Amino acid sequence: MLIRFSVENFGSIKDKQILSFEADSSNHLEDSYVVNINGLRLLKVALIYGANASGKTTVLKAMDFLRTLVLEPSVKKTDELDFKPFLFDDYTPNQHSVMSLDFVANSVKYSYEVEFFRKAIVREVLHFYNPNKAIVFQRSTDVTNQLTEIKFGSKIKVSKNVENNLEANTLWNNTVLGGFLKTNADLKELKEVLDWFKSYLKPLIYTRTQLEGFVTTKIEKGELGKSDVINILKKADLNISDIHIQEEEKDMPDSVLEYLKFRLKDSPNDLKRIEEQSRFTSKTIEFEHTVHKTRYSLPIEMESEGTRRFYSFAGLLALLMKNPAAFPIDELESSLHPDLYIHFVLSFLMNTEQSQLIATTHNREILDNKDLFRNDAIWFTDKNEDCATELYSLADFDSSVIRNTTNVLNAYKSGKLSATPNLSDYFIELDV
Repeated sequence: MLIRFSVENFGSIKDKQILSFEADSSNHLEDSYVVNINGLRLLKVALIYGANASGKTTVLKAMDFLRTLVLEPSVKKTDELDFKPFLFDDYTPNQHSVMSLDFVANSVKYSYEVEFFRKAIVREVLHFYNPNKAIVFQRSTDVTNQLTEIKFGSKIKVSKNVENNLEANTLWNNTVLGGFLKTNADLKELKEVLDWFKSYLKPLIYTRTQLEGFVTTKIEKGELGKSDVINILKKADLNISDIHIQEEEKDMPDSVLEYLKFRLKDSPNDLKRIEEQSRFTSKTIEFEHTVHKTRYSLPIEMESEGTRRFYSFAGLLALLMKNPAAFPIDELESSLHPDLYIHFVLSFLMNTEQSQLIATTHNREILDNKDLFRNDAIWFTDKNEDCATELYSLADFDSSVIRNTTNVLNAYKSGKLSATPNLSDYFIELDV
């Protein structure tokens, strides 16, 4: 599970910002929000509010960037890292960016930190607690010669040959974890951490992310029970009684075929295979609706955006109930009725065990009822005078601002918590 994530000099974030999943001392909604693991009390949900362009999504993008940095190492040492530092001053763009992540994998607490700029990773360290804090490895980079040096901690048993191979495979723009992916070696701690990044921390889901195919494939492979998804859809009052998945062989469009031929012109074997197999399998998804005891099927393309999005979320929820994972989701409420949005969040809290949901949202209705949220699970982003993102929790406010009797929705709407747009009047004058 995620414990804490920090980021510095990334996108709209200038100074170090911390997103923590450690629960405070409150026992409010303890059973549904808090997971006890290895002496830690960890939150299952973090909801991030803020005005447009305040940096909400940047927090999730930073976490997703770190995941990609670990799992998808650059092939060439000339490849630059795909990110922008903070650009709104003359000093920060030339400074290094830093990210850190504390998490629990296989009941072991790890702490990982990486420092980098566009061309290279300059410093990297992984600690674990067994039970006391100890170094797994630390890495430094000779930027002038573009060479990596890795040193393992005293508790890690590794041969000099493996250490040399790992150094050789860790390009100056790769993480050590990424280099390990290319190394024929068995290092328990590195394998555990990589497995956690791959299986627990999932890619960022944007509003434009099409998850219907992902969920449908999971159903077809038997990794996700169709009846489970249907049951979740029924609870959402979407009048869906069944899901039909069909396959159809189609000819590849000429435009696509010509494009593939062009891209594969230097790969004769692949080109020949494409020419011989110019057909592909298309899947169609239909939802069955029962009206007055009569069944009707509609292609998913004819369903509303909200229905399609909740079908995806129903699949995710069923997966998270079986296999714990952390999902970052941008604008969780997109296309969902406010009641359905709250229904999904509560369904997640009540039915998952060690899964986590990190989401940006503009839906404020949940803040109107203290029986639905904990203060430490609510976060805000706001821009400071440098136009840089600041991230803070509702739990950071003292009793002079937020009391037990305070209506948080009203406090947020009135501007007491900031993180709202500073709007001008409605009158617009056009240049003639």
